[in-house]
Amino acid sequence: MPVTRPVDCGTARLLPDIDRPRAWLLTVDGAPQSYVDLDEPTHLEFEYVRRLAHVLDETAPPGQPLDVLHLGGGALTLPRYLAATRPHSRQDVIDADRGLLALVTEHLPLPADSGIALHAQDARAALDAAPEAGADVIVADVFSGSRVPAQLTSVEYARAAARALRPDGCYAANLADSAPFDFLRRQLANFTTVFAHLALMAEPSVLRGRRFGNAVLLASHEELPIAALARRTAADVFPARVEHGAPLRRLIADARPVPDTEALPSPVPPDGAFSLS
Repeated sequence: MPVTRPVDCGTARLLPDIDRPRAWLLTVDGAPQSYVDLDEPTHLEFEYVRRLAHVLDETAPPGQPLDVLHLGGGALTLPRYLAATRPHSRQDVIDADRGLLALVTEHLPLPADSGIALHAQDARAALDAAPEAGADVIVADVFSGSRVPAQLTSVEYARAAARALRPDGCYAANLADSAPFDFLRRQLANFTTVFAHLALMAEPSVLRGRRFGNAVLLASHEELPIAALARRTAADVFPARVEHGAPLRRLIADARPVPDTEALPSPVPPDGAFSLS
């Protein structure tokens, strides 16, 4: 049966998938947040989550454990995926919504010895306090309602992410925007001042400005596995492109890094962009 409960940031619902016996869709205020199959944690329903998983898959040789900091928890889809594909990984999940964490752990419990530690904290505060060079990967998927909070959109935030990553580590963030990409361009400008290598993964229709949608931003001091990610995203049900190099520089154009004092949340999605049909 569906479960509905008030949480700190709205009203959460867990909706069972009639086609998969122990699979659930999590929504908050009607917007889909996560999909989890407790019997098959490697099943990823959302395309942008698959793209983030591709990054985790390509970060190290298959099966090698990783130290990962997740900013944003939802129903813990990616932490479960990584625990299944890379046993003995150490994962810290940061989510400010205590009520949501309680709902998820009660109804969608984590497997024993998963290596996943949950922390009810503000994402920016947790990142600022994270150990220096302690993470192989930082995955950021933080939305307050349907917008990325302003404290996670500044150049100081990008510097904090760089400090918390190991020298060969990778930052991956789920963002959302549409043409003329004012928000996305500023985010790229923030990270290009801190990291040597950037890439962007998104569906062609989003990159061409035809619709509002998700884009995964990647940043690293080391070269990114562009070719491998391009192969993986091209083979998805909804294929994506991996932009990097000159096309990305053209997209950034004259966008400037944004300091904390001027940071704004991501744009408000158009009606129906992220709601259930």
